This record gives sequence, structure tokens and C-alpha cells, in this order.
Amino acid sequence: MNSLTDTILKMMDTTQELEDYKGEDGLLYCGKCHKPKEAYFPQGKALFGRDRHPSECDCRRAERERQEKKDADEMHNVEVERLKQEGFSNPDMRQWTFANDNGKYPQIGKAYSYVEKWEMVRSENLGYLLWGNVGSGKSYFAGCIANALMEKEIPVCMTNFATILNNLFYGSENRNEYIIRLCSYPLLILDDFGMERGTEYGLEQVYNVIDSQYISKKPLIATTNLTPEQLRNPEDVPHARIYGRLLEMCVPVRFTGGDFRKVTAQQKMERLKKLMDR
Repeated sequence: MNSLTDTILKMMDTTQELEDYKGEDGLLYCGKCHKPKEAYFPQGKALFGRDRHPSECDCRRAERERQEKKDADEMHNVEVERLKQEGFSNPDMRQWTFANDNGKYPQIGKAYSYVEKWEMVRSENLGYLLWGNVGSGKSYFAGCIANALMEKEIPVCMTNFATILNNLFYGSENRNEYIIRLCSYPLLILDDFGMERGTEYGLEQVYNVIDSQYISKKPLIATTNLTPEQLRNPEDVPHARIYGRLLEMCVPVRFTGGDFRKVTAQQKMERLKKLMDR
């Protein structure tokens, strides 16, 4: 009891700085903000023989709030870092953000809207099927959504079926457990859909992942070079099952821009030529 009493009494102590002073009411005041650092117990009550307890002055409150914000920001940054390490199959995807947008993707406004209306699209299980030519910005669009949601501490997995099939075949995790974990993310993004191997095993696993996401009633975003026409007219039954599920879950968005990767490569080549000519 003596130890507990000592602890409580220490908690009731008020630290006095050199500039602090006693007010006319007998309480200790802060010498900086001139607000009380103590307060009387109500109705003349006392605790362990003391009639007052510590109180936050404006200075102490501001200091506490700054520290709480700093701690919260640090915890947030740690969580976002964890989500991005876990959620991206390719580290380069972490650079696909709204902040790095160069204005070359006219559809980017739809990505902003998707993030802003996340609670609605999540509850209604709304996804995108981003289709168009190679290098037209589909993956960047999806990456912007993924990064923005992760910054809000919303888990997202952005991967491709080459990685998924490799993990299913060579990974140590049980295949069913792996698919369940993959589809546990609030949002699953499948990049370069349709580029995976067309083996019977591969197609079955592709269907299992998409169907599991459908059953979980969680949104899906897929990027593909296939056109909606190709998806509506599959070559065989296995592809029909996959494409049918995909079209049921995702709204097609066409990307019509040129191959920005070729443009970037050309710009680098021209830059190198200028350097070599000096």
C-alpha cells in the first residue's frame, strides 16, 4: 500500500519551472502561458491529504498534442511501409502515385474518384477492367489507386498471375490458404491479366482466384491488353468461365494513349546522344 500511495502522490505532484508563480487563488501558474498548472478537487474534497491535482496549462497541452501527432505519424508511416512491402509484387509500383503523375494519362481522374469514393465502391463491390495498348498507362493508373489507399492504411494487393502461379506452385504455403489470404485484401489488383500461361492447371488457378474474390464480395481491378470483344468471345470453355466472372465484376475503362514507355526510352536515347556529343 505504501508503494501504491507513493506512486499516486508522485502522479499528483506538479513540476514547477523557474518562471512559474503562485496565483491569488493559491494555485501554481505557468510563467509562459499564464494558465494554471493545478486545479482544486471539486467541493473541497481531498485525496491523500491533498486538495489539488495537476492540470494542463496551454504550453503543456500543446507539447502533448505535438508529441501525440509525432507518435501517430510515425506509427502511420510504419504501417504504410508494411502495407507497401507486403502489397506490391514489384517494388517499382511504389512510385506509381498521383504525386508522380505527369499529366499524360487522361483517365487518371477516374482513379481519383475511385479512391475518394472507396467506401461506396467497396460496399457495392465495384471494380475496373483497364484495357488498352501496351504502355498506355493502365498499370500506372492501378498503382495510383493502390498507393493512395495504402496511404489511408487500407490493405491492397497488386500483383500478377505469373507471380501468383509461381507462389502456388513453388511456395511453402498451402494453396487454398494462399488464395484465401490473397482474397482477404479489401482490394485485389491483377496486373497484365491474360498474359499468364494457358495450361490447364494455370487456367484453373486463375479462375479459382477470380472466383474467390467474387465470392468474397470484394472489388477487383485488372489491367489487360485484351479488348472487351475478345473477353466476350473466348476461345474455349475455361477462358469463358474466367472472362465471364471478370466482366461481371469489373467496369471496362479504355486507355487510348500511345506507348509512353517507348517515348521515355526515346527521350533517354536523345539525352544520351547529347551527352556523348559534348
